[in-house]
Amino acid sequence: MSETALLKPQAHWMGRAKFLIGGAMIVAAIVYLIASSTQAAAQYYMTIDELAAKGASVQGRDLKLSGAVEGSTISYDAKTLTLRFTIANVPGDMNVIDARGGLAKVLHEAVTDPTARRLQVVYVGPKPDLLRDEAQAIITGRLDANGVFQAQELLLKCPTRYEQQIPVQAKGATGG
Repeated sequence: MSETALLKPQAHWMGRAKFLIGGAMIVAAIVYLIASSTQAAAQYYMTIDELAAKGASVQGRDLKLSGAVEGSTISYDAKTLTLRFTIANVPGDMNVIDARGGLAKVLHEAVTDPTARRLQVVYVGPKPDLLRDEAQAIITGRLDANGVFQAQELLLKCPTRYEQQIPVQAKGATGG
């Protein structure tokens, strides 16, 4: 047999090995990207009580919290765009919220309960229109060494805004 005949099968396997290794690297990269993006998106809401139970172990980590805005604590500096306010603990279980009479009632109870755990929040950015007493704040950020939550993202829900009576015109249109 000639030398070139012996090299052809070896060259064939080398080409195939390169193809398999390259394919495995692409698959590994895709799996890594999916896993890392899923972990980043798998952030769930914590209550203030849950945050307190975890203690210092969550300090400096990205967190998402929910609580009721205590209106008397809202302070906004328009020059520095610094917003400060306090949120009160709200239960995270929807069954508890429903059993207590709905979200609006639970938010009211949280703000008026002197024993409810509270957390100071600092947010730098424009003051949201929905920021008011008893609004539900959903904040993303980090707890600093002083126990103040440094929010990078602030979302607000004001359930009482949507629980008004149905307008007379709508009642007539629906036959109500």
